Amino acid sequence: MNKTELVEKIAAGAGISKVDAKKALDATVAAIKGALVAGDKVALVGFGTFAVNERPAREGINPATKAKIKIAAKKVAKFKAGAELADALN
Repeated sequence: MNKTELVEKIAAGAGISKVDAKKALDATVAAIKGALVAGDKVALVGFGTFAVNERPAREGINPATKAKIKIAAKKVAKFKAGAELADALN
């Protein structure tokens, strides 16, 4: 499912126009992104939790040259499915 299809599902499910559904989806994504950038965690009960995970610096190997390279530390977004979502999938 891509963004356009998701907007159509939201519009149909909520009984609103596609324009309003797109605005709502964009606002939701922006709010989650803003919270993650600020270092906060976003928990949607029954769906899951978005959080920031820090990966430490590590040493890797360039597969083409077999030379060792340093991979810098970085922050990554992480999603953990909630119990209801996990149960629905199984």
